[in-house]
Amino acid sequence: MNTIEKFDVKYERNLSMLMDFYELTMSNGYLINGLGDKIVYFDVFYRKNPDGAGFAIAAGLNQIVDYIKNLKFSKQDIEYLRGKEMFSEEFLEYLKNFKFSGSIYAIEEGTPVFPNEALITVKAKVIEAQLIETMLLITINHQCLIATKTNRIVRAANGKPVLEFGARRAQGYDGAIYGARAAYIAGAEGTATTLAEQMFNIKASGTMAHSWIQFFKDEFEAFKTYAETYPDACTLLVDTYNVLKSGIPNAIRVAKEVLEPMGKRLKGIRLDSGDLSYLSKKVRSMLNEAGLYDCKIVVSNSLDEYIIEDLLLQGAEIDVFGVGERMITAKSDPVFGGVYKLVAVEEEGEITPRIKLSENTEKITNPGYKIPWRLYDRETGKAIADVITLAHEEIDDSKPYTIFDQEHIWKKKKLTNFVAKKLQVPVFIDGKCVYKTPTLKESRDYCKQQVDTLWDEVKRFTNSHKYYVDISMELWHVKQELIQKYRVND
Repeated sequence: MNTIEKFDVKYERNLSMLMDFYELTMSNGYLINGLGDKIVYFDVFYRKNPDGAGFAIAAGLNQIVDYIKNLKFSKQDIEYLRGKEMFSEEFLEYLKNFKFSGSIYAIEEGTPVFPNEALITVKAKVIEAQLIETMLLITINHQCLIATKTNRIVRAANGKPVLEFGARRAQGYDGAIYGARAAYIAGAEGTATTLAEQMFNIKASGTMAHSWIQFFKDEFEAFKTYAETYPDACTLLVDTYNVLKSGIPNAIRVAKEVLEPMGKRLKGIRLDSGDLSYLSKKVRSMLNEAGLYDCKIVVSNSLDEYIIEDLLLQGAEIDVFGVGERMITAKSDPVFGGVYKLVAVEEEGEITPRIKLSENTEKITNPGYKIPWRLYDRETGKAIADVITLAHEEIDDSKPYTIFDQEHIWKKKKLTNFVAKKLQVPVFIDGKCVYKTPTLKESRDYCKQQVDTLWDEVKRFTNSHKYYVDISMELWHVKQELIQKYRVND
């Protein structure tokens, strides 16, 4: 196990009962009807990118690994279920000895992903597959959402550091802790959440709140006391009273009268209100005139990718962005919408595809045991398209390959000179974890590298180019046959 995650939540509480109640009723029903050992296949996927974006970022896999490894039902869990008076003793006895014995394949954290491709595929006995549904969805939906939002904000900052400042506005403490983790994978430099550093080794930082300044009789005394206490890491919050007439003059005075006689430099000032573009330019000029060219300007206050982009277009003199509520809650589009759907059942040694139909065509599932592939241009390294195939199919990148629009199959494109890569990796095989968990830093670096393989048109914040996620011709025929089989004509 990755040692930097040694304080993970599994050491503090048992999450095995964190599930929708119907997972238990269905599982009990499968068991007492002699169906519990049936092997099934489920896909975790989503249908729409948040914020109308061109892609999302995969995150949360490490927590799923830890959850599966430690999945068991306690004596208290069993007694609680017995008290419901609707579960068979056979099922309760089954839960006493429960251990996941199935296989899980997943797209690695930090990978750009797209609607309708399986982020996770579960192959397991039907009860095992059913009981893990809610926890898989909670984990993937939350961390993918925050990672996706963060990546947009980080790209808007155009190389300037972004810090995650959102714990106090997060949806609960897990939202703060694991949101900070997802934000780091997606490119945030650090966090204000102390427990995130303790658990995940994400650098935590912070200076002062307005209350520190209000506590003292005047602003200068507040700044002076802080500088004397933390001379090597002094960043001052300058907007408690008046930025240009009080905050910056007092910060400069502290730099000159307190820090420089100690051989120290003022590290930074922070703006948390007002017109950040106007103020940052004025502040930079004042700091430069005082010889504080190396003093960083940090800004916060309800920032997101659009505001950051506008600030930089306006020439704002900002060195670091601290982003809170709009990142940690993905405020502009706060539901990721991942789903967990049955796609196949093993019957007499054969994998039989299953499909879900709907009046909404976008909710019709892709049936069968499948694999998502990514095709890269061999010369540029840019991603061309993703293709979902049935598991037994191979894409031979030494030969031309034709992709097509599944709704308008006459729209085709022949690809040559490309590299084909399977997106999923094995995580559990027959109950044994076979996945070597990367460090969080490795996942972060991988995320940046993979986002760089996308064309700029796909990465636009508005009207992003639609990236192709196609299905193989064989899968298309299987899907059409099942649609015809189950469609009820008037």
